[in-house]
Amino acid sequence: MPKPIRCILLVDDDPDDNFFHQLIIEESGYCETVRIAENGQKALDYLTQTDRPDYLQPDVIMLDINMPGMNGFEFLDRYHQLPASQKSRLILLMLTTSLNPADRQRAIGMGEVAGYYSKPLTRDMIQKIVDTYFSAPV
Repeated sequence: MPKPIRCILLVDDDPDDNFFHQLIIEESGYCETVRIAENGQKALDYLTQTDRPDYLQPDVIMLDINMPGMNGFEFLDRYHQLPASQKSRLILLMLTTSLNPADRQRAIGMGEVAGYYSKPLTRDMIQKIVDTYFSAPV
């Protein structure tokens, strides 16, 4: 049986979080492939270099806010300018440690952000994402 999520792109500078989140995603059984970008610029590079042999357009992007180089909000400013073919196929979610209500309001107010989750990612969160966005055939 095919998995409902073809590809998730994790955008986070913390290698421990990336390792743990990738493990949770893989153990959920809902996603075929996880890609990781350590900051906003690397995520943009991945999204725009569609001719790479390992490229898969992500169904879901999970974006941290606080990262060096290009933070999550700077990424969102640039992401907004990309053509649809270089964005997530379905959703972009914030996955962050920031509990600041202003960060949450700013992220949700940016239009392309479909949800705001606090780290760490859990199996229940993955289940909710699948139930909400992948219940119909993609």
